[in-house]
Formats: sequence, structure tokens, C-alpha cells
Amino acid sequence: RVGTCKIWDTASGEELQSLEGHRNVVYAIAFNNPYGDKVATGSFDKTCKLWSVETGKCFHTFWGHMAEIVCLAFNPQSTLVATGSMDTLAKLWDVQTGEEVATLSGHSAEIISLAFNTAGDRLVTGSFDRTVSLWDVPTGSCVHTLIGHRGEISSVQFNWDCSLIVTGSMDRTCRVWDAPAGKCVFTFSDHEDEVLDVCFDCTGQLIATASADGTARVYSAATNQCIAKLQGHEGEISKVCFNPQGSRVLTASVDKTARLWDVRSGECVQVLGGHTDEIFSCAFNYEGDAIITGSKDNTCRIWR
Repeated sequence: RVGTCKIWDTASGEELQSLEGHRNVVYAIAFNNPYGDKVATGSFDKTCKLWSVETGKCFHTFWGHMAEIVCLAFNPQSTLVATGSMDTLAKLWDVQTGEEVATLSGHSAEIISLAFNTAGDRLVTGSFDRTVSLWDVPTGSCVHTLIGHRGEISSVQFNWDCSLIVTGSMDRTCRVWDAPAGKCVFTFSDHEDEVLDVCFDCTGQLIATASADGTARVYSAATNQCIAKLQGHEGEISKVCFNPQGSRVLTASVDKTARLWDVRSGECVQVLGGHTDEIFSCAFNYEGDAIITGSKDNTCRIWR
């Protein structure tokens, strides 16, 4: 049913909870890792809900956005949830009380991606207005606006020590920014079509990009060199992520497959086939020994 989110036991495949209450599509979800006892869901009904993993009970409904919520994240301390919306605003919410803590306004188009740094005192937001904003979480004030992309932003992320921010854009480039200074330090412009997703590995030494040109790439954040070009998908790649060990890259594509790649050689180690429609989401578990994929065929699959 539209508006539901389900929690599954990945070992048995058993459905543990069905979280029902949203009145429209649930578009964004997150666990409060590493604790894993809460789930936040963001919906086209303009609300975000906070749920208990154990009981499936809704703790809070966060009201305040004037349009669809399309991205969200917990801070590392699990005390705040950040939501990004088509209304151009990001909001910070108190997990304990359910109250709105801050409204982060400044973008002139929808916020499509956001991420906390590991300390939880900074939030980065990427918007269709082609800019990226860096926010001070305690005060809710904008520290830097990162200007340079010539197309909508698709994805934003901090590296582990919060010194760098990586951004992907519809302008076919990926940019690396000095977070404290708010300055662009390098632009990767190898892709022949829109960059749809970007990420750091957990050490912050490698960057992966996924593109509508059907390729993904791995770069060194230290040397800005392309280490590997990941070729084999037959359609655009919408998601990319590293395993926790940083030795593998996972990609999800409209060609109905997800692929696992060796970071150093750039070779495809495994093709995960079986979905009957495009795969729009993929992730490793915390240990890195299982993969989950989400598809437009209305199924999620777990791979070991």
C-alpha cells in the first residue's frame, strides 16, 4: 500500500513491522545507526515520522514542511533528524520531543540531498538551485554557500574527518570542496552525462561517482586521479556506495542489475540479476557481508 514502510529481518526474510500512517508515497527512510532502534520516514504527504523499530509505534509526526520531503538523515548522536523538502527548506527536529529545532532557509529550489558530518555540528545540503550550503547545526546559520556547479545538485557527502565535501551534479561533474574554507579544490569532469550519485569510502580517501552515461568511476581524494572506470551496465547508474572495508563498490542501474566491483582493478566481481525493473537503491549492511537492493518491481532483495 502507498504510504507504508516495512522493517524486515534480513537473516530470515521475515517482515517484522509494517509502519502505516503516511498519506502518500514514503520517499526517504533512515535508521538511526549505529543504534538501530528508530526509523525516520519522509513522505510526499509533507511529513516525516519517527518510529520504534521494536514495536512499530510512531513516536512523532514532524509537521511543518509545505511540500514533499525527499531526503532525510539522523545526526550521528541520534538526537536530531534533518529533513529536506521540495519547499526549498531543510528542517532540524528533536528526536526526543518531536519539536522543530531549526529551519534552514536560503536555497531557492528543492533540497534533494543532505548529510551530517561525523561530529554532528555541520549539515550539508544540495539543491536544484545548483548550490550547496554548509550549515552550523547548533545555531542553524549558513556557514558557506558552495557555488560553481552549472547544473542541479544530485548528491552531497562529507568525508570521515569532515575536511572535504563531495558533490555530484547534472552538469556532468563531481566537485571536491574544502569544507572549512568553503572553496572548490578539484573538479572531476570525465563523465559524458549527468552525475547522479557520489560518495566517499569510510576512510575518506576514495570517491566514487555514478552517472547517467552508464559508468561509475573511482578517484583518489589525495591525488585526484581516476583509479578505476567501472564499465558494464547497460543503462544509467543511479546509486553507488563502498563496502565498509573500502575494497568493493556497489552500483544500481536502470538495466535491472546491481553490480559489485573491485576498487583497485575496476573489474566487475558480480552481477546481481533477478529484479524485473530498474534498481534505484542499494546498500551494504554494517558488516559488509550482505547487500540490499530496492527496485521499481516493488521488491527488495537481500544478497549474501
